Amino acid sequence: MSVNMKTVKANGITINYEDRGPADGTPILFVNGYTSTMMSWPEELMEGLRAEGFRVIRYDNRDVGKSEKFTGLPKMADVAAAVREGRTPDMPYTLADMAADGIGLLDALGIARAHIMGISMGGMIVQRMAIHFPERLLSVTSIMSTTGNPDLPRATDAAMTALQAQPESEEREAIIRHRMKGRRVYQSSAYPKSEDDLYELVAREYDHMYYPEGGVRQYAAIVGDGSRVDDLKKVRVPFLVIHGDADPLVPPAGGEDTAKCVPGAKHVLIEGMGHDLPAELCPQYVKLIVTHARAAEARQAAE
Repeated sequence: MSVNMKTVKANGITINYEDRGPADGTPILFVNGYTSTMMSWPEELMEGLRAEGFRVIRYDNRDVGKSEKFTGLPKMADVAAAVREGRTPDMPYTLADMAADGIGLLDALGIARAHIMGISMGGMIVQRMAIHFPERLLSVTSIMSTTGNPDLPRATDAAMTALQAQPESEEREAIIRHRMKGRRVYQSSAYPKSEDDLYELVAREYDHMYYPEGGVRQYAAIVGDGSRVDDLKKVRVPFLVIHGDADPLVPPAGGEDTAKCVPGAKHVLIEGMGHDLPAELCPQYVKLIVTHARAAEARQAAE
């Protein structure tokens, strides 16, 4: 797979991105989840949307892939305590900063408005985009994400253990096998990847850049963001929520709460989908996103 990556200064930092066009298409920006790089997006999804005429743009969040890396290791207990007590946590950056990165990339590319889609932590980031930068968004698609509501069900013990477990060594093969094992725990139960396909995906991400330290800061940003419930109730951007009914990492209640909070949001629950984007479901994702995006464009054109 050939990837035409470039770097640009956006929101004051270096962002690594790919703009696969078409140049005259309406932009759609892909925002990654926790510790994942832009290499994790399924080709079937990106090419499906590009075939529909959208200008497909993806990028590495700060602290992963080839985008800028940060310093400082926050103490998670202190971050969580600050959120509980209503104080501002001490951490290197916030989800709002990460949202500003994506908007900064649009600035750097000369894009006034775009459709935005994000998965997991990326869904939280696009929620922050909708809260802070609604004038820059044509529509939002939030996939397998949640609102930060502390009253919602948590990840299963098995999924949380898989997410936080450490590899036995720092050798490439050990890390790839370790991450494959973790993904097996929260993958879509109805659409399991073959060993070869899963190996290829995890190896592609590892070879793009393996940087576990960044995950500590990203996790702090997630925890430190607290609840977005009240802010989401003020959002008026066209909003689509997609979630799997078999997601052990971000339970389906997270998607339900997101759709409940955002006025007029559409909620789609997909049977057998876990915390990943199976190739078999990409045609369905494309149809949902295209229908949502075009409806948003038509509605805005009529205003």
